[in-house]
Amino acid sequence: MKLAEGLLNPARFSFIPEREQMAREPIPLNRSLHKIAALQKNVETVIRGKAEVVQMCIAALLARGHILLEDVPGVGKTTLAHALARSLSLSFQRIQFTSDLLPADIIGVTIYNQETREFEFVSGPIFTHVLLADEINRATPKSQSALLEAMSEGMISVEKQRLPLPDPFLVIATQNPVEHVGTFPLPESQLDRFLMKLTIGYPNATDEKKLLRAGGAQVALEHLEPVLDVRELRDLQEQVSNIHVNESLVEYLMTIVHTTRNHSEVALGVSTRGALSYFKACQALAMVSGRDFVIPEDVKRMAGAVLSHRILMKDRRLLRGDFSPETRFINRIVSEITVPR
Repeated sequence: MKLAEGLLNPARFSFIPEREQMAREPIPLNRSLHKIAALQKNVETVIRGKAEVVQMCIAALLARGHILLEDVPGVGKTTLAHALARSLSLSFQRIQFTSDLLPADIIGVTIYNQETREFEFVSGPIFTHVLLADEINRATPKSQSALLEAMSEGMISVEKQRLPLPDPFLVIATQNPVEHVGTFPLPESQLDRFLMKLTIGYPNATDEKKLLRAGGAQVALEHLEPVLDVRELRDLQEQVSNIHVNESLVEYLMTIVHTTRNHSEVALGVSTRGALSYFKACQALAMVSGRDFVIPEDVKRMAGAVLSHRILMKDRRLLRGDFSPETRFINRIVSEITVPR
């Protein structure tokens, strides 16, 4: 088997860094903060009145994490994903997940070329910087699992070969609540690959009125211009690991994680991957907030978005409502655990 002509060719794909790009100095922190603020402002021109959700999405992007947006249909999940992708000078692909979607529709397929008399691999839409997995829980578990290796390792295995995905690689998945008709619940292993699980919610009356007057968000989305290029985004992602975390905050974070593992109400606690993701997300949120150090509020704010989808409660009778049992449990233990001073 060989790759189809042009696949992963540096001259064709901009995600392969050029020598001169790699040699350039990283952008200073003060300019980084300016770029982050510009990115948030750009997305908020389309997603009005949802500054908290936009900020969380940007933090996930800087932490090299994937995002799962769960909410009822029609509140802007897909629009948010489009706005974030359009604000970045990155390649973008969208996959509409349906019950008949196959793994080959995501990864690609090997075909026989009669001219060369060889098998060639034709890449699928997953070979992109930003992948929108729209309504991911409408596909079967077999198709959902096609994303596992890509999300955790940035690689794809095809015909005994491992192919690299673009760097950066971000999956923004949307899903309807699990009790809706025609959905397949994501398995725990799949959920654990998402850094954050967020909900958008309905806009307030003022913002919704402006949206009605504007005729929707489509016009603003079509005129959205990129504010970050690939090099700048990589620089921002690399700076996240330099955000200082005090030892007392590390202990505070680990106390929250260990509580989910040892609590009598929890059937499945936060994994080690989840703890690492939590730590990185707190650093990213501090950076998005304009600081080079983490504060207790960052740890508290990130708990629900990063941890709630990584645990499983023993009693799920209270599934319906504004918050899941897992989210309510995380909010409760965060409020009960003593904050370091």
